[in-house]
Amino acid sequence: MNIKITKLQESDFEKLYDFEYENRDYFEEMVPSRGDEYYNYETFIKRNKALLDEQAEGLSFFYLIKDEDGQILGRTNLVGIDKKQSLGHLGYRVGEKHTGKGVAHTALNLLLINMTIVWILLETRFKECYAL
Repeated sequence: MNIKITKLQESDFEKLYDFEYENRDYFEEMVPSRGDEYYNYETFIKRNKALLDEQAEGLSFFYLIKDEDGQILGRTNLVGIDKKQSLGHLGYRVGEKHTGKGVAHTALNLLLINMTIVWILLETRFKECYAL
């Protein structure tokens, strides 16, 4: 299965809501519930817009795991980023239908490769600014 990770965008919200709603019971077997209010569509949109704000500020990065047809298989994120120490907390969730297929493994590798490239670019730009 070919998968890709894409940064969370507002255009993904409807499909993401469907994914979260479909997998709610499965996810809640493993992690605490996000609460009933999270599954109110308006609240869901509001919370995810707040995530986009965090992402725009570089405080967190939110990605969707998709197949070649654009179907959401899961999500992964890097939150609590400490830029001084180049640290963050990595999390992920994969839909019940897609577990045991290497989706999480592949997605996390893609995320780590992507983040390594981002940090290299940031460090290079930082050094260039001080070299001038």
